[in-house]
Amino acid sequence: MARDSEDPNADVQYHLEVRPEDVADTVLLPGNPERLEKIVAFWDDHEIRAHHREYRTATGTYEGTPISVTSTGIGSPSAAIAVEELARVGVDTFVRVGSCGAIQPEMAVGDLVITTGAVRQEGTSDEYVREDYPAAADHEVVSALVAAAERLGYDYHTGVTMSADSFYAGQGRPGFEGFEAAGADDLLEELKEANVKNIEMEASAVLTLANLYGLRAGAVCTVYANRETGEFRTEGESRAAEAASLATQLLAKMDAVKREAGVDRWHAGLSLE
Repeated sequence: MARDSEDPNADVQYHLEVRPEDVADTVLLPGNPERLEKIVAFWDDHEIRAHHREYRTATGTYEGTPISVTSTGIGSPSAAIAVEELARVGVDTFVRVGSCGAIQPEMAVGDLVITTGAVRQEGTSDEYVREDYPAAADHEVVSALVAAAERLGYDYHTGVTMSADSFYAGQGRPGFEGFEAAGADDLLEELKEANVKNIEMEASAVLTLANLYGLRAGAVCTVYANRETGEFRTEGESRAAEAASLATQLLAKMDAVKREAGVDRWHAGLSLE
């Protein structure tokens, strides 16, 4: 790995083992390395560029648009490493692609949740910035994900996500031999009353780091379970992957229109047509 006094982009990254030429400007971030194959199935072509620990990276094109995917493993610590090292090799847009548990009764298994912001109930982002700093999704990424879901005809919801550090205690589930963390009984009800839509484990760290570094990030997850209704099925996993891939193409079009118009940010007065 490059020494601190050298350009960190000059050499292979320590954990991901990628170089600048290995990745596109936009990278999808699933947790599970096995989900990578389900994502690239929607692309025109792809090539595996690196695989080290939980980090598996492929790059290709989606309807002619360059695109990459890097798996992050479970949780915010490893997701933050992925964002750090991908940013070092020139990536400017991140889209978390995953699964989640919904906590609002109207949300069905298989629906998509597009995150607009996140509750930072994970410790990784706390090591970067004060706890009241918001984990906000980039509005361009949110817009592209919404447009993609609309074009694909997938049911979706937008709103606030809660990101936890643990799958069991931190999400109000019983631990070994029925252990319950303090406040577990009230957690889901408090989040539900605050209109939080879903729970997962990476989005808030990804969004926080992207904002700190002036990069774009968003998140789209497929609902696997509804904690309010008790419904659970591993269904619709590919919907988030397809929506994120299409959103990447839409973001590229948005960027081209911005360049032509001479503006820095996408807004409603611009058209993709």
